Amino acid sequence: MSIDNSKAMMLIIYVENQEKARDFYKQVLAMEPLMDVPGMTEFKLDKNVLLGIMPNEGIARILEGKVKNLGKSAAVPKCELYLPVDDPDEYYHRLIKAGGTGIVEGKARPWGDYTAYGMDPDGNLIAFAKSTNK
Repeated sequence: MSIDNSKAMMLIIYVENQEKARDFYKQVLAMEPLMDVPGMTEFKLDKNVLLGIMPNEGIARILEGKVKNLGKSAAVPKCELYLPVDDPDEYYHRLIKAGGTGIVEGKARPWGDYTAYGMDPDGNLIAFAKSTNK
């Protein structure tokens, strides 16, 4: 297998309400989406990394109904976005202000990052991290 590095990598999260999720991530990331059309919103996180936001019914349609109960497992987070940022505490507070849930305030972690954890309105974990290694 070989990865085509000429194209951006896209991480896609599935949400109940695309517009609500778009507005949440606009506020948290402090940026406008690169693309915003019915069925997909994209944010450019880095040179070759995009965050895609797709409504649950969109992916259900694409998968032709072969995966049941998409987006219905609220007992556990659906994914974790681990985002390197310059000020994890600032992003953590943006997340709360935008309507997300603060989970764990920022602190030094044994793997060498200072990290704060929150959750978006759709149950996706977001870690805001800054390396503390010199």
